[in-house]
Amino acid sequence: MSRLQQVTVLGATGSVGLSALDVIARHPDRYQVFALTGFTRLAELLALCVRHAPRFAVVPEAAAARGLQDDLRAAGLATRVLVGEEGLCQVSADAEVDTVVAAIVGAAGLRPTLAAVDAGKKILLANKEALVMSGALFMQAVRKSGAVLLPLDSEHNAIFQCMPGDYARGLSQVGVRRILLTASGGPFRQTPLAELEHVSPDQACAHPNWSMGRKISVDSASMMNKGLELIEACWLFDARPDQVEVVIHPQSVIHSLVDYVDGSVLAQLGNPDMRTPIANALAWPERIDSGVAPLDLFAVARLDFEAPDEQRFPCLRLARQVAQAGDSAPAMLNAANEVAVAAFLDGRIRFPQIASIIEDVLQREPVVAVDELAAVFEADSKARALAEQWLGRNAR
Repeated sequence: MSRLQQVTVLGATGSVGLSALDVIARHPDRYQVFALTGFTRLAELLALCVRHAPRFAVVPEAAAARGLQDDLRAAGLATRVLVGEEGLCQVSADAEVDTVVAAIVGAAGLRPTLAAVDAGKKILLANKEALVMSGALFMQAVRKSGAVLLPLDSEHNAIFQCMPGDYARGLSQVGVRRILLTASGGPFRQTPLAELEHVSPDQACAHPNWSMGRKISVDSASMMNKGLELIEACWLFDARPDQVEVVIHPQSVIHSLVDYVDGSVLAQLGNPDMRTPIANALAWPERIDSGVAPLDLFAVARLDFEAPDEQRFPCLRLARQVAQAGDSAPAMLNAANEVAVAAFLDGRIRFPQIASIIEDVLQREPVVAVDELAAVFEADSKARALAEQWLGRNAR
């Protein structure tokens, strides 16, 4: 390689960001950290800056930026601190940046990820909400700029690895019958339905296989995470919702499968560690060491599969309906879910009410066409307002 590849990590203090930095640090002959961003974990961001010495760091507010800048100077670092969404977009689109790890959780990641797209970067997409909210506009921007979009979710990365290289011609054209999107089922897969009324945020965040942030952990427990991934898969692989089937696989060893018309089913297997898809996308089309231990099939011993129960997981049903509806519906679904999950984590609602809020918002706000980004954010804003109204009437 003629020079070190410059990498911006959006959401560096989250679980995906930390995993990405671990892989990057294993290959100092290939990669260099250009910028790191964080939201509330500023002490962790400082420690990451000390370790990786980025050119830039980005935080949400000016007061936090001043404090971090002082700490960085005291540590002898020349890292420059930027502020807010403008700073995020700057470090995503900078001419020196080769790769952007898009790992900001939620709608907040949309604009900086699109900035990277518009600048034609190689984007490692972990922020599924960005594609869920603005699917058609997002993919149109990717095609226009020539950006390289590679999925970081373990499921979508597995699908990518199992697809033929020319899948962009269309699934039917390359002999793909369907995509099998695996799900662990989360911590409540076998919990009696009546007990879901009383589960705590800590219980919802205790994922049996993966170490993740609290928001995405709750999404996994409700299977909204899988619903968002279903919508994302449709955009990434130009699939219809009926071509994507969710399969519960509790061991999280098979990360997803692709079913071909000749009867072949290709699967990608590996230990449940995000460093595998990160290494795959970071080095694509090459392969590099991720630091993940080899899969021991004898220790795994068995692989189980079951169909998801939409009575237990109504969020999955809602997401599939939204995938069919398209236009503004996915943005509304995502926004209502973000409000509902935050309320659950704050102890304001019970776990089953997450789906109740989302369904109420979807029923009250009509689906409208989305032909520009402003319409996406308008749908997002309306859905959040409706969700807050529900909380005003029903929250404890």
